[in-house]
Amino acid sequence: MNQGIVRRIIDEVSQAWTVAVKDMRVYYLKPGMIMFGLMMPFFMFFSFSVRREMAAAQGVARLLALTTFFTAASTGPFVIPLERRLGTYDRLLAAPMSLFSLLLGKIAVGAFFAIAVSVVALVVGVTVFGATVSSPGFLMAGVIIGSFSFSTLGLIFGSIPTRNPGDVQMPSTLLRWGLLFISGVFVPLTEMGGVARALAYVSPLTYAQDLMNYAVLDAGLLNPWLDVIVLLVGCAVFLVPSLLMHRRSRQLGY
Repeated sequence: MNQGIVRRIIDEVSQAWTVAVKDMRVYYLKPGMIMFGLMMPFFMFFSFSVRREMAAAQGVARLLALTTFFTAASTGPFVIPLERRLGTYDRLLAAPMSLFSLLLGKIAVGAFFAIAVSVVALVVGVTVFGATVSSPGFLMAGVIIGSFSFSTLGLIFGSIPTRNPGDVQMPSTLLRWGLLFISGVFVPLTEMGGVARALAYVSPLTYAQDLMNYAVLDAGLLNPWLDVIVLLVGCAVFLVPSLLMHRRSRQLGY
């Protein structure tokens, strides 16, 4: 590979990492991040799991899918509008870095947050509730790739031209709830009717949940490699509208 291309890639990744580290230091302990990214998936899991006979491994698989989904997707809708309101986002856009590097750094913030919370949930599930993992490799792939995919999905809402995080949180939350209820998290795909299952395949959360089921329960319905491919494709598909919307936002002065 040409040395110039290699150097360019290293520079892009380095710039994205700098953005990610800055945001992790500033925003990880903000109330909005704690509420929407940390507490909400756990509250949802326990509220839907109460009085249900659920094995420890099944509960861990569902909790991991919920955690990667809600935690990763919560960062973009919170951080970017807040930075626009504070005026710090303008300085990032004026910095000598590409828009792709900036957005990659923002994606990494949500992904790292989701990975860290998922690791905590996994450790508790294994050590306290005695859950076992059938395929550590696919589990790692599900958490990492799922976190990046869902963080990129959240970035779409962070790209909406507004300086008020509240304007973004409402549509973002509605979409996440919608995807949650049509996916196979609380109702397995095998128990869904034809129309419901067709809708479930539209949700990227379905593939993350299926991959978690395969990794923890060894009982995935789909081919795990198909789940991995869909989540990887989701990263690219979700990034495109974010790039387009950011360019439009810059034209509008946001």
